[in-house]
This record gives sequence, structure tokens and C-alpha cells, in this order.
Amino acid sequence: MDKKPPYNPGPRPVHAGGNGGNNGPRGPRRDGGRPGAKQAPNNINEHIRAREVRLVGDNVTPGIYSIHEALKIAEEQELDLVEISPNAEPPVCKILDYQKYLYQQKKKAKEIKAKATKVVVKEIRFGPQTDDHDYNFKLKHAIGFLQEGAKVKAYVFFKGRSILFKEQGEVLLLRFANDLEEYGKVEQMPVLEGKRMIIMLSPKKK
Repeated sequence: MDKKPPYNPGPRPVHAGGNGGNNGPRGPRRDGGRPGAKQAPNNINEHIRAREVRLVGDNVTPGIYSIHEALKIAEEQELDLVEISPNAEPPVCKILDYQKYLYQQKKKAKEIKAKATKVVVKEIRFGPQTDDHDYNFKLKHAIGFLQEGAKVKAYVFFKGRSILFKEQGEVLLLRFANDLEEYGKVEQMPVLEGKRMIIMLSPKKK
């Protein structure tokens, strides 16, 4: 009995607009083209729904363009059309490298966050009977800290019955703040917390 040749259906037809073939170049996907990727914060390229957009930037002639004209200019420059002000009338767009733009925005936000949260506090401890030599030594350190932009938390520690000299500790801290007047300002006046009397100073803005 003769064997039948294996069934070969031949090449599958490619439908217009389908994903089965290469129908020309496609613009970058808004999700970055990766499965499970987060949606980008801006509308770009074919995701921009407005019929007209206002183009701005150094690499174009600023003005109002139809979306087709704007996309064509972006394609000619091999860049992306990015909607940066979607609520404007018409929406404002720029032509740029979108991945580079996202990287720069992320880097800028990171720098702003770092500056906002990075507060250095240096502590200086006194005893209620601190002598002038020790006082001047710690004063010099405090000046250096304030000049570096750090805050200074100075406190007098009362051990045992020395708590009876808390007024003396307050006078010492007020003297300390007065001697640092040129370099810092008092953020918190002397306050007694348990066995410590604390004063806070922050650097003066240059």
C-alpha cells in the first residue's frame, strides 16, 4: 500500500493590518515593547489622539501641525512624537528620543528627592561643668559642621544629682548658640528631655 505524502498547508495568508507579516515600520509602543512593562507616562506617536498638535523645541519650527504632519517630521528625524502637555489646546508635543527623555526625567526626580531628604545632624555633648578648653574645642567642631551644611544638635547630659544644675546647662547652651550666631540659627530653644537639655541649630543660608 502506497504511503500518502505528508500534508503541507503552504504559507499562511497575511491579512492587511494583521500581525502575521511585515507591513512596514511601526512606531515604538507606549509600553516600551516589553510584555508586562508599565505603561509610559506620556502618549507618544500613534497613541496621540488629537487631530492637531502644537510642536515646540529646538529641532522643529514651532507651530500648530496636523497629527499626520507631526508624525512625519518625527519619522524623518528617527525620533518620537511625545505629548508633554495633553490638557493644552491643542496638546503640546516635542520630537525627541523618548527613552532618553524618560531616563533624564527619572534621574532629575531622583536628584530632587535626594536633596530633599538628605539632612545631616551632628551631635555635640556637654556636661554641666564643661570647662573653657573643652567648650572651645566643641565650638570649633560645631562651626565646621554648620559650614558643611549640617544641623547641630547640642545637649547637656545631666548625670545623677547634676540635674540640679539644669539652669547652668541652659545658660551654657544659650552661650553656645550666641557664639554660633554668625554660622547658624536656633531652630529649637533649650528644652529638657529626660536627662538631656537639647538645643537645635541649622546652618544659615549663604
